[in-house]
Amino acid sequence: MDDASLSLGAIDVSYSSSSAECTVSRCKHSSEEWGECNSRPTVFRSATLKWKETLLGRKRPFVGRCCYVCTPQSRDKLFNSSIPSLGLRNVIYINETHTRHRGWLARRLCYVLFVQERDVQKQMFANNVTENVLNSSRVQNAIVEEALEMSAIDGSGQLDPRIFGKVKKKTKRILQEMVANISPCLIRLTGWVLLKLFNSFFWNIQIHKGQLEMVKAATELNLPLIFLPVHKSHIDYLLLTFVLFCHNIKAPYIAAGNNLNIPIFSTLIHKLGGFFIRRKLDERPDGRKDVLYRALLHVHVQELLRQQQFLEIFLEGTRSRSGKTSYARAGLLSVVVDALYTNAAPDILIIPVGISYDRIIEGHYNSEQLGKPKKNESLWSVARGVFRMLRKNYGCVRVDFAQPFSLKEYLDGQSQKPVPAPLSLEQTLLPAVLPSRPNYVVEEGTEAAVPDSRDLTCEPLRRQLIANLAEHIMFTANKSCAVMSTHIVACLLLYRHRQGIDLSKLVEDFFSMKEEVLARDYDLGFSGNSEDVVMHAIHLLGNCITITNTSRNNEFFITPTTSVPTVFELSFYSNGVLHVFFKEAIIACSLHAVQNKRHRNGINGISPNMISQEHLVRKAASLCYLLSNEGTVSLPCQLLCQVCHEAIERFIQYGILLVAEQDEQEEINSSLAEQHWEKKLPEPLSWRSDEEDEDSDFGEEQRDCYLKVSQSQEHQQYITFLQKLLGPLLEAYSSAAIFIHNFSGPVRESEYLQKLHKYLITRTEKNVAVYAESATYCLAKNAVKVFKEMGVFKETKQKQDTILELSSTFLPHCNRQKLLEFILGFVIL
Repeated sequence: MDDASLSLGAIDVSYSSSSAECTVSRCKHSSEEWGECNSRPTVFRSATLKWKETLLGRKRPFVGRCCYVCTPQSRDKLFNSSIPSLGLRNVIYINETHTRHRGWLARRLCYVLFVQERDVQKQMFANNVTENVLNSSRVQNAIVEEALEMSAIDGSGQLDPRIFGKVKKKTKRILQEMVANISPCLIRLTGWVLLKLFNSFFWNIQIHKGQLEMVKAATELNLPLIFLPVHKSHIDYLLLTFVLFCHNIKAPYIAAGNNLNIPIFSTLIHKLGGFFIRRKLDERPDGRKDVLYRALLHVHVQELLRQQQFLEIFLEGTRSRSGKTSYARAGLLSVVVDALYTNAAPDILIIPVGISYDRIIEGHYNSEQLGKPKKNESLWSVARGVFRMLRKNYGCVRVDFAQPFSLKEYLDGQSQKPVPAPLSLEQTLLPAVLPSRPNYVVEEGTEAAVPDSRDLTCEPLRRQLIANLAEHIMFTANKSCAVMSTHIVACLLLYRHRQGIDLSKLVEDFFSMKEEVLARDYDLGFSGNSEDVVMHAIHLLGNCITITNTSRNNEFFITPTTSVPTVFELSFYSNGVLHVFFKEAIIACSLHAVQNKRHRNGINGISPNMISQEHLVRKAASLCYLLSNEGTVSLPCQLLCQVCHEAIERFIQYGILLVAEQDEQEEINSSLAEQHWEKKLPEPLSWRSDEEDEDSDFGEEQRDCYLKVSQSQEHQQYITFLQKLLGPLLEAYSSAAIFIHNFSGPVRESEYLQKLHKYLITRTEKNVAVYAESATYCLAKNAVKVFKEMGVFKETKQKQDTILELSSTFLPHCNRQKLLEFILGFVIL
């Protein structure tokens, strides 16, 4: 496939399952659609038209390159200039050409022949794992420690042999569910079954051949590989193993939650490489660390890595119920890092993985988002789910493997740098909410600053390094996730055409938004004629959309269904594209906050339409902190303010923000200078050196840049669209701030969360809420989490419960009001 054939706007990846490779042909409506763009511009096209004039010459973006700051050597390895042009492949399309045989019989038995020819052998996988783990010194010491502790409880001062035997039996019982025993025969059988099943309910499963080439090259280095995918569906477990199996790559050992440890099904998972771990490592009634379980888990992972096995770990810990990537839980990742420190392997290669679905097999998570408890998995629920899947089609799937990077290189590089103390939201966000509050002072019991040291055995430094590593991985995996057709259609219907839209206009906006996604270096999980793709997405979204036939020109009118469950479902799919526009939406909402404050307070000598770029950056940074659980705009190695600056520069590039003329800048600076000296003259004069003058606040004011917002209708509509993207999040957080006004504590966190969620649902049912999707349980939980982290609530641990009460800072009603006003400042009323 040559470079020219990958030019966007000209490729057409057919939805037909009857093609092994993505069919590449000239898009028959490309020129027509762009002709329409010039004659009847949509919001997206007009807002960035000049900037996008050369967009049709762009190539498909190659996503997932590793960080050039933290892993520069890995970035240059396993990658060459030809890899991006290798194109896509439909994994589940198999015919005789994928086998060594030809003829009529080969065509009939191609699935059987294909799986039989895969390279899966018993000697590839780990052996004697249970014995090696049991015989390790760390596990033996943990067994003795647990037995001594139990003997002490029974009143015996010495080690009781009977208790020692009980602990050893307990250890073997834990290892039975922890250690997987991979069966090559079952992997082949499952591969054949999945080929049949996936072809029945998925249209295609696309992978990038260049990405697989990098993974294959990584396997030849004889190092353990760690696959770290996003987690959106139960199918994720099987999907990654299936893709690797089809490309003759060894199946990974999969870390699965013990909620899946159900009869019969657990045996199948074990034979396919799954091993069960607790959702929480400390499950003792007294809340203390389970030393024995931790020792078994650490030694088990070390043993797998020592035998150069591959692992698959879901950092989110559970499936995303919101459609957004959840924050990382780095518990198992820390075990991998410890294994590297103990020289279980000379190095470990990390591979973030993005997975995108047109429609997840679960359909939606409305029940849990409405506050109902999660149903436990059972054999019956698994069987029922399989039968349900066979009756439906779930569209397309896209799996993206990011560039592998060296864990050793990352950790060595971080140890060479000073690691600053991690700033809490109380330190970063509270000063923006309560500007008059005294500077933050570290109180007793607060964690000490991370020392500027290269000693990675220092626990605070180690924790911060692992947290940064997990954030890097999740950011890259999320960036690698392709945007699907259902994501764009759901987003347009919720935040651009909530009252409904003609199908032809929806197709125009879909085409334009597709180009915007590509222009931001995110890939798409579809291609082809926009009208066909939109109809495909509408069909998959099903009951979430109402289609009526209007009398004018026999046009179809598309309207999103307004019931709460269907809006929740549309929001889930819409969030699949939120991360693409998240930074720009932050800037758009910050613009509104700055303009509102300027009009409300006013500054002498400065036009209300003028906006200080530095002020806008600070406002955007505070909003990033507030929404830190909803999305990430920067890597840990990047400065947040610099990322906000770059986002503002892009707005200037679009023409949405205009730099004030030179004479206007000088007029503003002179006006500020007068105000500055008026404030300074009454104070005692003090002499400063030239160096101090250069770094003074006054100097910063002089160097500040002032901006104006374009008043063109297209630009204003584009800003409004971006602001609406964050509307549900800000409405949920502002409603949670209102709910705090009536807080009567102390109260259990689970109880408070239920009351808050019920309040949000009630607002929606009474049509008080602007966005029905602001009432999801996930948003309520994230709002409470943010309020805890920024010091609104003080939490106390009591056994298995957390007790919440207002902190002394927010006991005064006026401070709670300031919190509400701070959030409402970003909200479009």
